[in-house]
Amino acid sequence: MLAGLLAPPRSVSDPPADRGYWRRLLPALALLACVTRLPSFTRPLWNPDEGYLAVQARLLAQGGELYETVVDRKPPLVPWLYEAAFAVAGSGTLTSVRVLAVGAQLLTAVLLASLARRRWGDRAGGTAGVLYLLVSVGLNPEDAQAATFEVFMLPCTAAAMWCADRRRWGAAGLAVAGAFLAKQTGGAVLVPVVWLCLSAGEVRAGGLMRLGVGVVVPVLGAAAVTDPAGFLFWTVTGSGAYASFAGSEMHVLTRGLTNTAILTAACAGLIPPVLRVLRPTRTGTADLWLWPAASAGAVVLGCHFFGHYYLQLLPPLALLATAALQTLPRERLTRALLTSACCCALFLAWGLLAPRSDLDHARRLADEVAARTEPRDRVLVWGIHPETYWLAERRPASRYLTAGLLTNYSGGRDTPQVGERYAVDGAWAVFREEMAERAPALVVDDSRGKPYGPERVPSLRRFLAAGYEEVGVVEGAVLYARSRAR
Repeated sequence: MLAGLLAPPRSVSDPPADRGYWRRLLPALALLACVTRLPSFTRPLWNPDEGYLAVQARLLAQGGELYETVVDRKPPLVPWLYEAAFAVAGSGTLTSVRVLAVGAQLLTAVLLASLARRRWGDRAGGTAGVLYLLVSVGLNPEDAQAATFEVFMLPCTAAAMWCADRRRWGAAGLAVAGAFLAKQTGGAVLVPVVWLCLSAGEVRAGGLMRLGVGVVVPVLGAAAVTDPAGFLFWTVTGSGAYASFAGSEMHVLTRGLTNTAILTAACAGLIPPVLRVLRPTRTGTADLWLWPAASAGAVVLGCHFFGHYYLQLLPPLALLATAALQTLPRERLTRALLTSACCCALFLAWGLLAPRSDLDHARRLADEVAARTEPRDRVLVWGIHPETYWLAERRPASRYLTAGLLTNYSGGRDTPQVGERYAVDGAWAVFREEMAERAPALVVDDSRGKPYGPERVPSLRRFLAAGYEEVGVVEGAVLYARSRAR
C-alpha cells in the first residue's frame, strides 16, 4: 500500500520504462553522497547538538521519558532515531547515525531528481540531484557534516514537495509532519505545499482536508506517546526567551552575515543562473520560489542564525537552479556543475582539515571525569558541551543537559539576558529537587569565564558552597567533589 502511495504516476515526462534511467543515476548519486559525507566519519563528534542527541538516546534507552526526565527544545523524531541506531549498533560511536545521515542526503537528492525530472525531463533530474549533493556541504563543517536535526528534516521537506507535485495530499501532509517532528522549522514547507493544493483547485475535492489530516495526526500521535503538555511546552511555547536577539545583537548579526557569505560562496554555481533567468511568474516556478522564501523565514525565526539553520535552504535552491538552467545554453549547465564541484572540493578539504579544539577539550575533561567517578555515579557538567557525559560514559545528574536551559545562554549571548531569571519556566525548581534527591558525585564547572558561571548564578554558587570542594582544574574547567564533611 505504501509503495503504491509513493510510486510516481505514468506521464510523458516521467515514463514507466525508466529503470535504465534510475540504474544509471542512483549509483552516481549514492557515490556522491558518500564522498560529500566522508569528513563526517573522521571525528567522534562535530558539535554539541550531536552530543546532546547521543546523551538523550542513552537516557531514553535506560528508561528515560522524553519531555519529562529527558528534555530538549526539539521534537522527538531525531532523538528516537538516535535511540534506534544505538539499539542496533551500540552507543559507543556515532557511526550508525552518520550512515543514516548519508542515506538522508541521498534520499533528498533522489526526491529532488524525481521532482525535477517530472517537470523538465531526464537531464534536469540528474542536474537537481547532483547540484544538491555538491552544495550540501557548503557551510562550516561543524554545521554541514554533523548528523543533527536539519539533515534528517531535509528528506521530509523534499518528500512533501514530491507528493504535493503529484497531488497526493495525505502523503504530503505526512511528510510535512515528519519535517516538523524532526525540527519545528521544517513545517515551513507547508507554505508551498498549501499553495500547490490551492492552485490545483483541490479545496472542493477534499485535498486541503487530507493535507491537514496528514499533518495533524502524526503530530498529535507524537504528543500522545510522549507527554502532551511537555511536548507542547518544549516544542512550541517554552522558548520565548531563547528566540530573542536581546543581549547578543552584534554577535548574532555577525554570525548571520558570516554564514550567509559562506553559503553564497558554496552556491556560486547556482545563484547566477537563478538571478539571470527566473521570475516567480515564469516557467511555472512560483511554488519553487515560495519554498526557499518560507525556508528563509524559518532561518530568521530562530533569531540565532547558526550555520545548520541554513541547510533548509539548499534543496529549494538546487531545484530553482535546475529550473533556471533549462532555459540557458548547455555550457551554462557545465559551468554551474564545474563551479559547484570546485566549491564542494574546497569545503570537503575544510572538513577534513578543520581544527578540533572544543572536541579535544571535551575529551580531556571526560577522561578526568571518568577517572574521578565510578560508572554508576551521576555527574553534573555545568556548561554547553553535553558531549562530556557521552564521552565519559557517565549519567547526568539533571534532565537539563546544558547550562543554557537554566540561564538562557546560547550562541554567544551575553548579559543582560543571561541568568536564573531567564531560565526555562520552572526549571530551577525542578533542578533543586534533582540535586536534593540525587546529588552528583562530581560537579564540573565548564563555564570558563562565560556569563553563566557560578559567580553569576547564586543558586548554583550556594549549592556548591554547601557541600562541595574544589578538587582539580582541567584547562579552565573546575571540578568539585563532595566535601568530606558532607
